[in-house]
Amino acid sequence: MVLARHTPFLKAVFLHSITAFGGPQGHMGMMLKTFVQQRHDVTEKELLEYNAFCQMLPGASSTQTLTLIGYKRGGIPLAVLTLLIWITPACLLMSSLSFLLDYFHDRSINITAFKYIQPMAVGFVAYSCYKMAKFSVTNTITRVVMVASALLTFLFFKTPWIFPSIIVIAGIATNFSDKRIPDQEISSKKIKWGNILIFLAVFLISAFFSETARKNDWKNRGPFNLFENFYRFGSLVFGGGDVLMPMMYEQYVVRPTTVNIQKLNKNALKVSQTDFLTGAGIVRAIPGPVFSIGSFVGGIALREDGPGIKMQLLGCIIGSIALFAPSALLVLFFFPVWNNLKKYVVIFRSLEGINAAVVGIMLGASIYLTKNVSVDIFKTSLEAPLLNVAVIAATFCLLAFTKTRAPFIVAGCIVLSFII
Repeated sequence: MVLARHTPFLKAVFLHSITAFGGPQGHMGMMLKTFVQQRHDVTEKELLEYNAFCQMLPGASSTQTLTLIGYKRGGIPLAVLTLLIWITPACLLMSSLSFLLDYFHDRSINITAFKYIQPMAVGFVAYSCYKMAKFSVTNTITRVVMVASALLTFLFFKTPWIFPSIIVIAGIATNFSDKRIPDQEISSKKIKWGNILIFLAVFLISAFFSETARKNDWKNRGPFNLFENFYRFGSLVFGGGDVLMPMMYEQYVVRPTTVNIQKLNKNALKVSQTDFLTGAGIVRAIPGPVFSIGSFVGGIALREDGPGIKMQLLGCIIGSIALFAPSALLVLFFFPVWNNLKKYVVIFRSLEGINAAVVGIMLGASIYLTKNVSVDIFKTSLEAPLLNVAVIAATFCLLAFTKTRAPFIVAGCIVLSFII
């Protein structure tokens, strides 16, 4: 089998999936260490470009970036396998939580073992910024773009459109210079429309069946509504899990309690506030994509839809597939288009600003997250912020000046959580 030669790569993806804490910012640093420096699957320049490209698309950016690494190595078959291996551990954990929740009497789960994971992830972000700035920030305009991007990221970190906006503006800014005009333009290639047609077809068909099921009050309408909701989220969410979770909260916790919905749509899918917040807290403490929250919410939303566990299990499966499918279809369609477009002068010039903007975004994110794990919790404890800053510094130094692998750093932080 042709894919057999990619077994070492897929093993690396699996190891990454069970050790990649810290959300998309932390994932980027771990990918840099694993797939660039240790395995050489892609270059630093390619990883930076993949990340910048994925920031311009809706969906899970770190998932899309890793999918593109698989695509570069072995085309669509390996990209799909990479995606499945990456999301499966986190989705299984969050699906299991939806079943186990009833067995926790006080609905509180001790996650002390992960208390140093967030500062560790900040160290990974800082390391990514340090490494990529060396070849992306090389002149006055790129320095200006990096500083401006870092400032805007810090000030508007939780604003959904800030990242794609920064990328676009930076690309325009560097088009005022003609220093990097390529010698010649390369003729365009034929665009394959398959993935985008599948994306649009699924979007429209799911919307049709969801609305039909609602209007006719089908007995088993829940799965149709759930699939449409999650597919829509995955198609429209910019900004990752920080934006996805408020949208889910509004859809399943707030909306079903409104007077209008209670009158017109009594069978609307709903999740209790306690259950939702429990899942939102736990997903931050496990490795893998934050979008795995969909597996948990899907299971909880269909828990009361039928006897036994069949409907709840179906909800977990729908939550895992419907949320990630748009990300994969969009990135696998638009990336070949992007590869074609970037050969033209205007796009080629834009890459200088886009790469510098990504470094700025990582710099702004590292400063913002450092503030979160130090200054913001200083009010309650002096020891915690000092230890968090020490973990950030230690993580950065281990990555920058030693050959320590990412999984060992993760394991060390978990052990430290029990010792201190």
